[in-house]
Amino acid sequence: MVSTVPDAATTVPLISLRGIRKHFGIEGSGQAPVTVLHGIDLEIRAGEFVAVVGSSGSGKSTLMNILGCLDRASEGCYRFQGQDVAQLDADARAWLRREAFGFVFQGYHLIASESAAENVEMPSIYAGLSKERRIQRAQALLVRLGLQGRLEHRPNQLSGGQQQRVSIARALMNGGSIILADEPTGALDSHSGAEVMALLGELADAGHTIILITHDRGVAAQARRIIEIGDGRIVSDTAAHGTAGLKPGLLTMPDLAESHKGSTSSGRTWFAEVAEAARSAWRGMCMSPMRTCLTLLGIVIGVASVIVMLAIGEGARRKVVEQMGTMGTAILYMGSKAPSTGGPAGQLTEEDLAAVRELAEIRRVMPVIGDPVTVRYGKADKQIYVFAASEEMPLVHHWKLAQGRYYTGAEDRDLAPLVVLGHKAHAHFFPDTPNPLGRQLVINNSAFEVIGVMSERGADSGAQDYDDMVFIPYQSGRARVYQTQTQPDYVVVEAMASEQVHDAEKAIRQLLLARHGGREDFGIGNAAARIQAEAATRESMAVMLGLIAAVSLVVGGIGVMNVMLMTVRERTREIGIRMAVGARQRDILRQFLTEASMVTLVGGVMGLLAGLMIGATLVVLGVPAVFSVRAMLGAFACAVAIGLFFGYMPAKTAARLDPVRALAGE
Repeated sequence: MVSTVPDAATTVPLISLRGIRKHFGIEGSGQAPVTVLHGIDLEIRAGEFVAVVGSSGSGKSTLMNILGCLDRASEGCYRFQGQDVAQLDADARAWLRREAFGFVFQGYHLIASESAAENVEMPSIYAGLSKERRIQRAQALLVRLGLQGRLEHRPNQLSGGQQQRVSIARALMNGGSIILADEPTGALDSHSGAEVMALLGELADAGHTIILITHDRGVAAQARRIIEIGDGRIVSDTAAHGTAGLKPGLLTMPDLAESHKGSTSSGRTWFAEVAEAARSAWRGMCMSPMRTCLTLLGIVIGVASVIVMLAIGEGARRKVVEQMGTMGTAILYMGSKAPSTGGPAGQLTEEDLAAVRELAEIRRVMPVIGDPVTVRYGKADKQIYVFAASEEMPLVHHWKLAQGRYYTGAEDRDLAPLVVLGHKAHAHFFPDTPNPLGRQLVINNSAFEVIGVMSERGADSGAQDYDDMVFIPYQSGRARVYQTQTQPDYVVVEAMASEQVHDAEKAIRQLLLARHGGREDFGIGNAAARIQAEAATRESMAVMLGLIAAVSLVVGGIGVMNVMLMTVRERTREIGIRMAVGARQRDILRQFLTEASMVTLVGGVMGLLAGLMIGATLVVLGVPAVFSVRAMLGAFACAVAIGLFFGYMPAKTAARLDPVRALAGE
């Protein structure tokens, strides 16, 4: 910061204008531009109280906008403390508005959603003042201006004079070395106008540079230097040398070199910036509850849809995986058949099966004989599938017992007459006997002792119902029930791992072809591959459902963009006010991006809750649904990302608004 030099006559002018012209017109429209300012030459020194007076349309407001860096001259040179303002970028001009100038507007230009204290605090937010210090300073300024009982009042709860005093307090928040007052008494009654002019006089006495824009010669007469402007030219100046009424050395002026240090020198942290933007965004959402709810609805539906669809898809996939678990994830079926070249069907001998067992890719080999056979217990009889297999059946099919035990390999070799019941077979033959162990079933005129009951399983993709079977030892079955069988009906082969199923199938085929003299008189069915393909299909369906649901998220994002564009249009004046008090383009960008993010964050949370509630209802109704934390977090993250993506364009539109046009907006 550089202090003013006491010898005002020899110092560089605070403000120097040379040949300033301002044209208005649309380039390429074919219409001649309108010139509002015609070669303005003007010097203003620190501490002056200057009134620029002129009739409506004389160019005085345009001159004020150029002086306050709200607008730029079309031609000429504007120097602030000797430095050419035309060389400053947008952020540097925002810094100058924030640190050097304080604006007092005829229409007050207070933000309707903020309290008096919050309106006053605004310039210091962009200056990086801590929350505690800015609250303290804003309250002190308002008390100083006689508004101690109105700190929390909103603009619509204040009189015109009170609103203008709030505007003056805001102009002083960052020091207000230069006060630019545009018709400050124009909308006030005579009493309130006199109070405002008295305040400006006190500020001039304190060393502030006051530039007053007015059409009222009576108001202008209270200044210490009067510049009359007409038709864009200076008509008269009561202090051509710019030293009248000067009070040098009372205030310090901001050093323009500070403007190039950026936000790092302001003391603001990223968190504090975002927190302030979030506070403002939340208040904006609360000010328009109906619009907020309608905007949230699209995000809620999108997030809930993704969560529910993925949960249903995952439930269907896990059901298939569960089925794979009961059947085994590495199962092959092998049987004899007539070769395609003609001739008799082959025979799968015990030696063939023993050779298959020796393959490195094979874990287990289980021959099976089975046919519907009459089974009796007391007066109850039924044609039921009798499944004769080795003791490895529960291991191969990953099937647990509900009661009792399964027969052993020794019992199988000893032809023991033992039987294990399926769940439905138990219910059919022993409906009133919870524990049938030790009872005798007659299978094909041979008595078998019940030693166990299998747990409920169900049918496998159209196959026979395993629960409606009974299971007997393989050798005992051949000797007592299926005496005419010379080979198994089929053989169940379990590979070492599900990843080796195809390798196992290839190895078995090569082995049997070699043993059968090159005749392919056998068949191999890859059940595991079929089930894995079904699981993969279900997983693909789940992904497709998720993508379809994600479309609703995108639609919700488009809704956010539309609403944010409307918000920018409706809050154009607020954007202009924020720019006038020193907000940079990135501050405005952050403000509206935060609002878009806030909408999607709230919508995402509500969508998560809605998705969980809908999913819980589906589970109660028996629909298989499995919720994934990853899916929920993914849906939430996508919602936030979509909010940022679709909120960026409206935010960028807001950040690029011209301050003068924004202030003139409704």
